[in-house]
Amino acid sequence: MRVRAEMREDRAAVRRAHELAFEGAAEANLVDALIADAATHVSLVAVEDGLVVGHILFSPVTVESADGDWQATALGPLAVIPERQRRGVGSELIGEGLTECLRLGQEVVFVLGHADYYPRFGFRTARPLGVTCEFPSPDENFMVAELRPGALAGRTGLVRYRPEFQNV
Repeated sequence: MRVRAEMREDRAAVRRAHELAFEGAAEANLVDALIADAATHVSLVAVEDGLVVGHILFSPVTVESADGDWQATALGPLAVIPERQRRGVGSELIGEGLTECLRLGQEVVFVLGHADYYPRFGFRTARPLGVTCEFPSPDENFMVAELRPGALAGRTGLVRYRPEFQNV
């Protein structure tokens, strides 16, 4: 398996991966909308034997703060086709994606996801750090990773996702 940047010719396979992983079209529609609006920082695919078996997307978010809004990145959606789940594909996509985000100068990444999964990649609960999410969720599921130590120092606020996320 190898991870690489998504290319235009991957679109149908990326959509299929999201539809299979989430058993529906909502996340696939979200990915399509974000890519159509050029609202992505990083979009990667995992390819095995010439087939796309996973996809990850990182998109911009705005953090509204009394001290002034600031920009960050959100991880998601992440999809791995069912027959390749629990075999390290998602971990590889996350690791490569975070590396690419940092390379592009994105130092803070948020995720709304499983509390038992994302901490292994450096994510921790965001609320104790003074950052909340616009979407209702248990505190333990909204997490943040500092890709550069100290990137969150003095930063708090409410994370607002792109409007495309309202339909998921």
